[in-house]
Amino acid sequence: MIITIFGGIGLFLLGMVLLTEGLKTAAGDTVRRTLSRFTGGPLSAVVSGTAAAAIVQSSTATTVMTLGFVNAGLLPFVQAIGIVFGARIGTTSTGWFVSLLGLKLGIGTLALIFVGAGAILRLLGRGRLSPLGLALAGLGLIFVGVDTLQTGMLDLAQKIDPATLPAGTGLGRLVLVGVGFIMTVVMQSSSAAIMTTLTAYAVGTLDLYQAAAITIGANIGTIVTPIIASIGASTPARRTAMAHILFNTIAGLVVLAIFPLAVGATRVLADFFFPGTPAVAIAIFDTGTNILGVVLLLPVLGSFAKLIERLVPERGPELTRYLDASVASVPSLAVDAARRTVLQTAGLLTGAARATLKDGLRDRSIPQTLATADRALAEVRRFLADIRSSPETPREHTRHLDVLHAIDHLESLIAALQKTRYLPLFTRPGAPRQLALDALANLEPIESWLSSGEGAPPVAEAAALTANIAEQRRSARLVLMDGTATGKLPPDDALEQMDALRWVDRVVYHICRATLRLAGTIDNGDQGGDLALEMEQAIEGERAIEMEHAVEEVDAIVQER
Repeated sequence: MIITIFGGIGLFLLGMVLLTEGLKTAAGDTVRRTLSRFTGGPLSAVVSGTAAAAIVQSSTATTVMTLGFVNAGLLPFVQAIGIVFGARIGTTSTGWFVSLLGLKLGIGTLALIFVGAGAILRLLGRGRLSPLGLALAGLGLIFVGVDTLQTGMLDLAQKIDPATLPAGTGLGRLVLVGVGFIMTVVMQSSSAAIMTTLTAYAVGTLDLYQAAAITIGANIGTIVTPIIASIGASTPARRTAMAHILFNTIAGLVVLAIFPLAVGATRVLADFFFPGTPAVAIAIFDTGTNILGVVLLLPVLGSFAKLIERLVPERGPELTRYLDASVASVPSLAVDAARRTVLQTAGLLTGAARATLKDGLRDRSIPQTLATADRALAEVRRFLADIRSSPETPREHTRHLDVLHAIDHLESLIAALQKTRYLPLFTRPGAPRQLALDALANLEPIESWLSSGEGAPPVAEAAALTANIAEQRRSARLVLMDGTATGKLPPDDALEQMDALRWVDRVVYHICRATLRLAGTIDNGDQGGDLALEMEQAIEGERAIEMEHAVEEVDAIVQER
């Protein structure tokens, strides 16, 4: 009996893991786009969170996606809280699923078909079929687990009289709440704890009051995971965890305060809408508890968010605050967090480049800026080291590659800005100063976009600027060489000026290339096709310039030798 119950819980948990992983992989990017598009206000955020958690069957996965949006600067924290609230409602769909199908229908054979068909799709399927096969196998295992657990609970019901268990007194309820809390902590899943409680109630091991008390404890027990996960995490992660903790605690305590009324209302609704299906009462109670929490906190959502921000103040390095390990499990969100960090780093470096080009003087703050940027880029590389994207998801894969390309250009930009031998040439009239002034004037809108990430990306401007600077450098180079040939300019002076021109060209080149790559990481829905085409044209034009730079690098090495 105990082994049967233990095995049933294990099969259910394994099925939930497979179902969540499969759905998260197959629909994760779709859910991410949907969440970012339909979270205009608190109520729509709650609806989006409910739908997302119901789709991926995991409030944790939905919360991780939400954290990714906050980290990437795509979602205000107050709306993120609304999604967290909705995710708690959405995750109760598991109870409805089990009570209306898993217990009511005899689907043992069908469950095994799901497992077999899902395994075949997982092994032989391509694209989205493979993760969908994993989800189908997980669904089958859930049914097998419920069937196994039901068998074990029937044996247990013959040995336990519900009347011997506490529930009638306040202390008795608290004991059962503690039991539910411990079940969630041990199983690391409130869905599994509630499913076990639901099955026990269905076969008569528990009465409704006892099962409802355990359900409250199971909901409150979900606070342990975010507490552990928030230790050492980023500020957005800790704030999201705090929202989760406060919501579940407040909702649980309020329902416990009106416990007889809540259980009575649950019984009436179950008998009226679902006669002959007693187990659905637990699903109603679970969903009602979370809806009550939303009803209480949604009207004061702004104040609730400010309270959390006061409880969890901002901390940590400004540039790398988005790089939280909790979002690394979803590649698209990890790329979002990395993109935000790289974008701000690019803005910082472009500002340092403009300050250097302005008058050729080395500002005392620039070496520190370069060191800070270098550390941030190294941290991004470490963060992305374990992130994998597949060509089978082309949009996600391309965004991943664009971020890596941008990092590479910014690291080359840092190396260029660390060279100071050419700076004196920008303080006196001549070709290097003129080229620096032209670059300085045209870099301002690019720096503005990189620093804020708002508005249309300057794709055409970046492509035109690097092409224009390269053309000016070529023309100035010819003039300098002619001056050397006619004796108007000493050869060493001409070579030094040409090196300075090449330095300006390379600084602008890496800024513009990083800008083009970061523009390519924007996920802007219907306009994505137009931006992709513009990006492709801009980068095609850049390839010719890149080839020229490579040839000139070889030429410079030959001259040095």
